[in-house]
Amino acid sequence: MATANKNLSVYDKNTIPDASKFRFGIVVAEWNPVITEGLYNGAIEALSDCGAKAENIIRWNVPGSFELTYGCKKMAKTQEVDAVIAIGSVIQGETKHFDFVCSATAQGIKDLNVQLDVPVIFCVLTDNNMQQSLERSGGIHGNKGTEAAIAAIKMVTLGA
Repeated sequence: MATANKNLSVYDKNTIPDASKFRFGIVVAEWNPVITEGLYNGAIEALSDCGAKAENIIRWNVPGSFELTYGCKKMAKTQEVDAVIAIGSVIQGETKHFDFVCSATAQGIKDLNVQLDVPVIFCVLTDNNMQQSLERSGGIHGNKGTEAAIAAIKMVTLGA
């Protein structure tokens, strides 16, 4: 559980591998765009800070988080990327739809990591309300997009 007023997205750049030689794909869900754009911006800033070149970052949009699995699979198979970041936001509502979308999305991204030779990073917020999402997409708890970018860099260089 996140601690109040603690930014969890701080990283030591000196401990992160140089990202300049790698290509990154980012698949962004259009649902809850205030949140997903914040996550995307955090990912872009961290990738750039660690040396990734703008021309080596590809962005695709999909309608919602449920569609992230297909978008990530298609990107990994067609775009010669070294890692893919799946960015989405699902906020609890009054029905069980939340549970089904969160479960299917997490399972789908997990399956891609088993099936593909390209790491797919899970950056999907599954919060109880909009405030929690805002706090984790550039607010007081940092930016999960930043954390996903750092994870992508580390996974690309895993075992190297």
